Amino acid sequence: MKHISIILLAWMTTFQTGQDLYVCKNASVTLFSTAPIEDIKAATSTGVSVLNVATGEVNFSVAITSFKFEKSLMQEHFNSDYMESDKYPRATFKGKIAEKVDVSKDGSYPVNVTGDFTAHNVTAKRTIPGTITVKGGVVSLKSEFMVKCADHHIEIPRLVFHNIAESIKINVAATYAPNK
Repeated sequence: MKHISIILLAWMTTFQTGQDLYVCKNASVTLFSTAPIEDIKAATSTGVSVLNVATGEVNFSVAITSFKFEKSLMQEHFNSDYMESDKYPRATFKGKIAEKVDVSKDGSYPVNVTGDFTAHNVTAKRTIPGTITVKGGVVSLKSEFMVKCADHHIEIPRLVFHNIAESIKINVAATYAPNK
């Protein structure tokens, strides 16, 4: 929890304060890999995000070790062998929404967010599609995108090549509350 607070404070100081700033402390993130031998799925609901609707800036962070797998051995290999979470504990995204979103009106807004996605200590410029929904004053964001392991220098040994896909599907869902 200490790390989350520090990240949120750092991001909030870079944003203007007031009603344009929204925070999510329990974003859901799922990973899905389909391969010939088995599917791999993991999930967490501990992602943190800050959204500034005035500037379109969005920041997101998730602890790699927070992902839970159906099989504990998969979780162990994910953290130690592939993501090296002891050396690279977080995945982050810092970007800007291209489209203007009016959070004062209910609606569904397709958006594209361009920025820097960092995983396994490798940063890649990405444009990620998503949808921001406003309903009854509640702002939420959903996104689905693919991440190629090779783009982040995540090596898959030949021995398990048929168990793990080269690209991983990521789903993100965040519900924001106004920063007070």
